[in-house]
Amino acid sequence: ASHWLQETGCRYDMLLDPDRKIYSAFGLERSLKKVLNFSNMLLYAEYVAENMAFPRELPSIQDDMFQLGGDFVLDEHGRVLFSHCCQSPIDRPSIEDILSAL
Repeated sequence: ASHWLQETGCRYDMLLDPDRKIYSAFGLERSLKKVLNFSNMLLYAEYVAENMAFPRELPSIQDDMFQLGGDFVLDEHGRVLFSHCCQSPIDRPSIEDILSAL
């Protein structure tokens, strides 16, 4: 996330959680079954067939390939305004949904 912040110039506060303590507190999970399911494998095969570039990995990051993501918006008091726990690596909320919480 820190690399993403540098690349994008994002001006919003972002909580970085390298030890994944908050990740666990928000109920996010890791799952072999959800990461390596048929629809994800089909998507990856389409990337290969279409010669599309996969998102590049950063050598300094130790990723957990089974970690499922999530998107959260909190207010200045720590109240959760928006919450989305991903059910697969490609399950992401729309930008409009996230921004509507602001």
